[in-house]
Amino acid sequence: QVQLIESGGGLVQTGGSLRLSCAPSGRTFSRYAMAWFRQAPGKEREFVATISRDAGTTYYADSVKGRFTVFRDNAKNTGYLQMNSLKPEDTAVYYCAADAAADGVVHTVETYYPYWGQGTQVTVSS
Repeated sequence: QVQLIESGGGLVQTGGSLRLSCAPSGRTFSRYAMAWFRQAPGKEREFVATISRDAGTTYYADSVKGRFTVFRDNAKNTGYLQMNSLKPEDTAVYYCAADAAADGVVHTVETYYPYWGQGTQVTVSS
């Protein structure tokens, strides 16, 4: 069982930045592709970004492309989501997810990810 621990959420003004972190407890992160999803109040959880385990492939939702960057540091056993130019519509609980996919492989559908973090709140004030 892989437990993912997220950190870095908080309250920020429109146009500000936040960096979320995700680390597995007791596992080698380089074995897993990682994705970020988010869920706003009253809405379904949606895909945000993903990165393959070798960092060779990344993919973003259109709503965050050009503003968010997903990256990882396997030496530090940690994945990240850098969020810039934040908007009020980015307000949501953000979840990290992991899947033991092959190099270069990513998924945008949450059912491919068996491991999830507890979520971290991101609030963007207008």
